[in-house]
Amino acid sequence: MLQVKRLTLMIGAIILQTAAHSDDLMSSDTNSAVQQLNVIKVVASADASANGLMPSYAGGQVAVGGKVGLFGNQKNIDTPFNLTSYTNEYIQEHNARSVGDVLQGDPSVRLARGFGNFQESYFIRGFILGSDDTAYNGLYGILPRQYIPSQLFERVEVLKGASAFLNGSTPGNGGVGGAINLLPKRAKNEPMTRLTVGSDFNSGEVSADISRRFGTEKQFGIRVNTAFRDGNTSIDNEKASLGLFAVGLDYHNDRLRLSGDMGYSNNRLKATRPNVTLGNTVTSVPYAPKASSNFAQKWSYSNEEDIFGSYRAEYDLSDRITAYAAYGFRHGEEHNSIANLTLSNASTGAGTFYRFDNARKDDINTGELGLKMKAFTGSVEHDLVLSGSAFQQDTKNAYVMDYFNNIRNNLYQPTQSDQPTVLANAFKGNTLDNPKLTARNRLQSLALGDNLKAFDEKLILMLGGRYQKMVADSYTYNTSVNTRYSKGKFTPAVGLTYKLTPEIAVYGNYIEALTAGGTAPSTAIQSLGKQLSPYVSKQKEVGIKFDNQQFGLTADFFSTEKQRGIVNNSLYYVADGKDRHNGIELTTYGKVSDGVKLLGGATWLDAKQKETTSGTYDGKRVIGVPKFQANLETTWQLPIPNDISVNGRIVYTGASYADNANKLKVPSWTRFDLGAIYKTHISNIPTKFNFTVNNVFNKDYWASVGGYENYGYLNAGAPRTFMLSANFDF
Repeated sequence: MLQVKRLTLMIGAIILQTAAHSDDLMSSDTNSAVQQLNVIKVVASADASANGLMPSYAGGQVAVGGKVGLFGNQKNIDTPFNLTSYTNEYIQEHNARSVGDVLQGDPSVRLARGFGNFQESYFIRGFILGSDDTAYNGLYGILPRQYIPSQLFERVEVLKGASAFLNGSTPGNGGVGGAINLLPKRAKNEPMTRLTVGSDFNSGEVSADISRRFGTEKQFGIRVNTAFRDGNTSIDNEKASLGLFAVGLDYHNDRLRLSGDMGYSNNRLKATRPNVTLGNTVTSVPYAPKASSNFAQKWSYSNEEDIFGSYRAEYDLSDRITAYAAYGFRHGEEHNSIANLTLSNASTGAGTFYRFDNARKDDINTGELGLKMKAFTGSVEHDLVLSGSAFQQDTKNAYVMDYFNNIRNNLYQPTQSDQPTVLANAFKGNTLDNPKLTARNRLQSLALGDNLKAFDEKLILMLGGRYQKMVADSYTYNTSVNTRYSKGKFTPAVGLTYKLTPEIAVYGNYIEALTAGGTAPSTAIQSLGKQLSPYVSKQKEVGIKFDNQQFGLTADFFSTEKQRGIVNNSLYYVADGKDRHNGIELTTYGKVSDGVKLLGGATWLDAKQKETTSGTYDGKRVIGVPKFQANLETTWQLPIPNDISVNGRIVYTGASYADNANKLKVPSWTRFDLGAIYKTHISNIPTKFNFTVNNVFNKDYWASVGGYENYGYLNAGAPRTFMLSANFDF
């Protein structure tokens, strides 16, 4: 790790020197040349599109729109979906370090954690989306799997609802409740050299963000980001470090637009507080431990190292026809030794853990080809898109699960044990030093869509469909026996937007999500080993939007039915079960006055299990999904000569259940966050200080329940955390 630190700092220093030298060269040009360059304004875009990045909304916290799948960037008020795009300004103001930190402000999203690891997962409309299924510039699976640093992206776009037609199926079987797309950074029109230093008063962080444009028309752009963080966290004895380097390039001329990104990330965790699994004998949910306490074993760790890239090209064949292509890849390696706690007594906190070691390697290649065409039939404008995509992921894995060597521990009075020696009867799969291929997943799809605009663009109709083929090869541990799953499905979509006035629009949509079918459990005697056809989740949604360029509001009602497998009375495994999520969302954003910004909303969810095996859980709530959750945050620009603003946020999450029978109820929680931003100049250098306090009252609470379908493990909330950062723009 020391070498990574030195390398990152060295690269950052070289870039800073180069940037300073290039500024000197530019300043030595003639005044006429400088004036000539200043009048050129470049529209740089992450996805190589002609229109570039969507501008920020009033207040700067969200953008006026974002990427709507294969249709590209659209204004929010024009789309038949609920879309929110969080800006880099919002990311910086909240000292957000990851995607999950950014989405703490979204009323429809709750952050969770993966099963048996430390990756971020997200409940969107009550459905789980793993970080594996996050898209980068429209391509799935090419970012680090467990932790995505905020220095990598310019925007976090959240499209609420199913999106199989728009984006294709996700590789990790998420995407039922929503999709997350991250936009990489691009060189700005003006030279930028930004150095950021920060701390949570337990660890330190330094990062550099540098961009330049070159050429007579500034047609070439480069943006480089480096970051290093190391030290403890606000949780006792927990350590984390990060080394990051990323570069983004872009080029444009009259017809051709190119963009590319390359990145390296090294994320290392030590003694990270694990999940808490409720054992079969537990009849109630334990009260949450002290927020700063840590029941992890000091020898436990999780390391993740990734190299990744994304490349896009767009070429105008004519004024109305554009061809585009994209390619992305990732090579990732993970190693961990963890000791998750399984609780046996909720009152005393008694439980056990066992050692679990894992090694994993991922190789992902994915791409997309397409044509966009603008056409007219009378007064109706058509935006036609034909898109084909392909995805392949090869996963090599090995594990050692010392399941029979259980060691006692306690949730409230944790003790430390030496790392146990693996017993001879431990479960083992492949070899940790040389993991073998265990899964090869391929997705192939072809989509055709049309966005029709009529009556001076008051009426916008979206039509389309996608044929998706899923091919999954599974290889048994140790013996490498292959089992293949190959299924295909067509998913249609229709959406309608009608603008009652330029500021008010009503909309509705029908769209589906597609995930791989489940594999029969051991209780399905008549269907052993059978895997079902892809599950289809059907969504219906209606809503209304208001946008006057200063303040925006979206209100919608949605109903989504997700298929799932059950064992019927004849002991066959069939796709007759379902989860039905009915919900109402209210989202607000923008400026309510010159000095006050508002962001937040509320979500009401009725998430019930339907047609379960023998009706056992019919009508019971889905694990981890509350009936109500809400966010409200405001920023106030103080009416004083100094440029100081203060912000506050309230996050409320209602009670939920940790089991399908709804006998283990997890209490609701409310968290308060505060912050302040001060902009000034130090020695003529523009400087911005961002100060944040999360969980101001140091509340002890269970932040999430589950994060993997049908598992109700608990994840404790972080303690009060102070964060301070300073940006220097040279």
